[in-house]
Amino acid sequence: MTVVKDARERLVSGSGALGLHLAPESIDRLLQYRDLMVRWNRIHNLTAIRDPEAMLTHHLLDSLAISPYVSGARVLDVGSGAGLPGIPLAVTQPQRQFVLLDASAKRVSFLRQTVVELKLHNVEAVHARIERYRPTAPFATVTSRAFAALRDFVASAQPLLAPGGHLLAMKGRCPDEELQALPVGIRVHAVIGLKVPGLDAQRHLIDLVRA
Repeated sequence: MTVVKDARERLVSGSGALGLHLAPESIDRLLQYRDLMVRWNRIHNLTAIRDPEAMLTHHLLDSLAISPYVSGARVLDVGSGAGLPGIPLAVTQPQRQFVLLDASAKRVSFLRQTVVELKLHNVEAVHARIERYRPTAPFATVTSRAFAALRDFVASAQPLLAPGGHLLAMKGRCPDEELQALPVGIRVHAVIGLKVPGLDAQRHLIDLVRA
């Protein structure tokens, strides 16, 4: 009970430091999601981070740090993996529809189980490579977390972007060389330094738009 209470307090405190005031049911779902990752990781190796406490900062709060920059009704999370940042964002932003895209059947099975157990009616998990994915409608925001170099992310994600939409790439150190290699037709809207509570590492969000 104490461990659960400590995790809850850390999540409430950390999300508050990010300027987010989450409902108790959202906190419950985020902790349930964390526990699902822990269980599946024992067999399926979903993420390199296995410590439940580290998952709070390195996965949940890290994902929630980009919340203010997500816009529009439809969001695509490319190379979603274990559902990061898609699941934390979907839990805390039920007004948006999220598609979590991954090429690994194992990871998509986890995502679909998570959607069922957390009762996330605003999430669809799709098993496909982004190059072959054909959505019914474009997306206002496309996110990626450690998915690919910026140039490759832009090449694969730009065709899925709605007019006026944003590509949001989560990075560690600011990828100066990658920024210099962006293709014609894409410009940098913002480079945002993120402060993730409890995470002693550089984090940046690269916000890209059509030129």
